[in-house]
Amino acid sequence: MPHNLSLLITTVLVNNVILSQILGLCPFLGLSRKWDSAIGMGAATSFVLTIGCGTSYMIDRYILIPHHVEFLRILSFIVVIAGIVQLTERIIQAVSPLLYRVLGIYLPLITTNCAVLGIPLINSGMKHNLSESLIFGFGNAIGFTLVLILFSSIRERLGAADVPVIFRGNAIALMTAGLMGVAFSGFNGLVKLS
Repeated sequence: MPHNLSLLITTVLVNNVILSQILGLCPFLGLSRKWDSAIGMGAATSFVLTIGCGTSYMIDRYILIPHHVEFLRILSFIVVIAGIVQLTERIIQAVSPLLYRVLGIYLPLITTNCAVLGIPLINSGMKHNLSESLIFGFGNAIGFTLVLILFSSIRERLGAADVPVIFRGNAIALMTAGLMGVAFSGFNGLVKLS
């Protein structure tokens, strides 16, 4: 299997950002009640993660490392991500005002989503090149969106189910998330990276 394809499959299924790396739980739990808001948040986060990972790679590679200021990595990545989130927010507001209102406060909170900062930091530690960085960011974004959509679909079905009173709300949501994590652990061993 080609390296880039295995990297993509690994980031989407095997090392899923939510279920394996436990990053991005705030939008995972907060925006997973409705399928349409999960799709919107997934698309917005996907754009930010992919562009943020590539941009962070270039800043790290061409500014921070050559000038020996790697200690500014987190600060510079946060600034880059905040700028990309602002751009994404403006685009969504112009293209889909309804989605902009549905996402509400969660859209600016993409900046503080630990997955959006964690993925570029993990990427810089893995020493990927630019194409691998973009694939790594895109794969994690697709994995994030996939899990968000699957979880929102399950939660919508659970809303109509006869769940015992003690398990309603967050309890059943967390149990479902745990079961999804167990299910996704079945993808371990699917891809072997050398």
